[in-house]
Amino acid sequence: MPLRLGVSLQPRWPLDDGTGALHAARRAEDLGFDHVAVGNRLLDSGFGLDTDPFVLLSAVAGATTRLRLLTSVLVAPYYPALVLANQAATLDVISGGRLVLGVGAGWNPDEFAAVGVPARERGARTDDHLAAAKALWTQRPADFDGPFTTLRQARLGVPPVTAGGPPVWVGGHSDAALRRVLRFGDGWYGTGADAAEVTDVRRRLRDLAGAEHADRLTLASAAFLAPPGVPAAVPPPGLPLGGTAPTPASVADDLGRLAEAGLTFCTLWLPVVAEHVEEAMEWVAAEVAPQLV
Repeated sequence: MPLRLGVSLQPRWPLDDGTGALHAARRAEDLGFDHVAVGNRLLDSGFGLDTDPFVLLSAVAGATTRLRLLTSVLVAPYYPALVLANQAATLDVISGGRLVLGVGAGWNPDEFAAVGVPARERGARTDDHLAAAKALWTQRPADFDGPFTTLRQARLGVPPVTAGGPPVWVGGHSDAALRRVLRFGDGWYGTGADAAEVTDVRRRLRDLAGAEHADRLTLASAAFLAPPGVPAAVPPPGLPLGGTAPTPASVADDLGRLAEAGLTFCTLWLPVVAEHVEEAMEWVAAEVAPQLV
């Protein structure tokens, strides 16, 4: 499968205007991108519009027709299992099955304290919530017994239109995260992974589960990109695609190596200010995407 590119809707949007993200999403669809992605921050990150991914992606669903919608990533312990399952199913329905639920266990101690969830429980709660959500998506009624969730004859308010529920991509690089991928996921989602890391993750998944099961999983990752001539709002938090002075050829080479390692979806995180988002996407669509075959 050719490598499919998406765009993260996480640039420095003005705090008093949420329409820029919708304009960018529509432009991404027009330019042929596969998906847009929205992260999950509850407290001010200092980077702009920190939105709830379900809410913003619901608006994107109404503003687009084809574009897939990725939570990148939703912090599963922040949401009670029933709420997570219902909100994801709702977005799956209103988007016509375009949701991809990227999830992770989270890391921010201030946010965990603010929502009243012990950070030490984040892994166990992620497992519990994903297992309960899967039960609610696939069984009507559903019974479930977990350490944090109990369901008896529960019928989810809205069943998903995607059979079995939206695809789940589990984020993380630890052994615990990879085991979570194998237990609950349809794919693995990395952050800033290079070809060597993708190769290593694929090997580790095979070691844990065997090649037949591991090779059915989607491998995806976010990657950082600051196109030439487009001002960056912040330094990329990791090694950018194409190096510190990217060209269309160097970016395409890096993406080609990721594809050879087994990556099939790459979300471009563009650390640029709002007024340059569309310019950056247009550069990728015109200069880089045609080189990916």
